Amino acid sequence: MIQPRMWKLASVSLLILCIAWSFAPKGKVNWVDINAADTLYLNSPRPILIDVYTDWCGWCKVMDKSTYKDKRVTDYINAHYYPIKFNAEFKKPVKFNHTIYKYDAENKVHELAIYLTHGQLEFPNTIFLTSVSSVPAPIAGYMKPSEIEAPLKYFGEKKEKLQSLSAFEQTLQRAW
Repeated sequence: MIQPRMWKLASVSLLILCIAWSFAPKGKVNWVDINAADTLYLNSPRPILIDVYTDWCGWCKVMDKSTYKDKRVTDYINAHYYPIKFNAEFKKPVKFNHTIYKYDAENKVHELAIYLTHGQLEFPNTIFLTSVSSVPAPIAGYMKPSEIEAPLKYFGEKKEKLQSLSAFEQTLQRAW
């Protein structure tokens, strides 16, 4: 049986944690439209991050509410990337890197999602592109801020030309 004093202590601790979490600095990713990617990149080249999601994906929603609201993550993404959200079940054609991608009604998925994920339709799926014409580097699954830090910095700082992501992760001075 929990004693009243312990109950009060636990309640106060929980209350403090909830308050601290609600006042934690939150950020906002400045998502851009997929149709603008080619032009944006042409005018001012920088890496592209594409969050491939679906409306029914629970972990996609968790990533939106946690990882993509974390101020450290959002500040880094906004400073180093053209961030794009793309619904894998989007029904309209999309032009990306001079190619028109359409919705595949038979498989109920957009061709661009298939291309970006190399056919591994797992959601959420974070795609890193060093340019609009580079080979997509997808990372499937939910990532906490501490887990997305290495790939964000790896591609954001153009380290992919110098070493592998795993080698970069081993030397990264983690800040998140």
